[in-house]
Amino acid sequence: MEATRSRRYGTGDDVAAEVRQAVRAAVWAPSVHNTQPWTFGVHGSRITLRADADRRLEAADPDGREMLISCGAALFTLRVALRALGREAHPRVLPDPDRPHLLADVHVGAPIPVDEHAQRLYAAVRYRRTHRGAFKPTGIRPSLLNALRLEAEHEGARLIQAVEGHTQQALAGLTQAAEHLQRMDPAHAAETARWAPAPGSTRSDGVHQSAYPGWTPPTDPHFPGRDFARGHGWGTVSDEPADPSTGLVMIIATPGDTPLDWIGSGQALQRMLLRAAAEEALAAAFHTQALEIPELRELIRTRFTNGHYPQVLLRLGIPAGPDLTTIRRPVNEVIVEEHHS
Repeated sequence: MEATRSRRYGTGDDVAAEVRQAVRAAVWAPSVHNTQPWTFGVHGSRITLRADADRRLEAADPDGREMLISCGAALFTLRVALRALGREAHPRVLPDPDRPHLLADVHVGAPIPVDEHAQRLYAAVRYRRTHRGAFKPTGIRPSLLNALRLEAEHEGARLIQAVEGHTQQALAGLTQAAEHLQRMDPAHAAETARWAPAPGSTRSDGVHQSAYPGWTPPTDPHFPGRDFARGHGWGTVSDEPADPSTGLVMIIATPGDTPLDWIGSGQALQRMLLRAAAEEALAAAFHTQALEIPELRELIRTRFTNGHYPQVLLRLGIPAGPDLTTIRRPVNEVIVEEHHS
């Protein structure tokens, strides 16, 4: 009987190995400026996700909204990894109002049957990449777009596509205006410099030159990227793609604008990104500069998202140009072994 129980539920060592494997996947979630603003507390079959406030962008993200979106993406990755590894995952989001940086308690439950959908998403975790350039002029199946909208809705968010040309141009113009305003602000410039190390750096966070192109061909409409090279000419050298495309312009929005909504939008974002990567090798380019300036964010909310709060502005498509790479901190730096009496 005891042997049967061990095979069915797994030993403590089995659960510990699966928990560590799930955390190892979760750290590959996208985060603003690759700040990786999270820690994972582990105690038996329980995982706690906490925001690391020391990694919050003080100039761009004073309220911690983007930090919690990043952590929400990590939370969804944790959930899907556990299911792919054959375990139930029971998350409680914001379980303690007195500890705002405790974002989620995840209980690792009993074994479950093979979840093929979770396994497909899990397989996409390591090759999903943030793209910082033009896309190939290749269309995306309408059925996949509908599926991505449903994925976002599962997490309480809306995925809104900017279809009309003037809407795309307006959003591109607002992004350009925000990028100019941030480059004029010494605090923003210093923050970008902090998280964009010079070539040769051995840091395991931030946006390294291998993660962005040295030159991006203009598209119509054109959404400017962050100035990570800061005029130094850094970046990955690439050939100009033929007929570069903007890709699909999309906004993830939520009905509210609370920490719960921010975490939910991060989960929706990663759920959508993994589905897009798994099905058609799609990638996203993020352009959230305008959402970091309150006046411009409010304009987008009232004019383009029907009163819903815009959380992420992105372009989606098949990447053109070089295969960019990214980096993550070792799992030992983000796991905390917790001991409870």
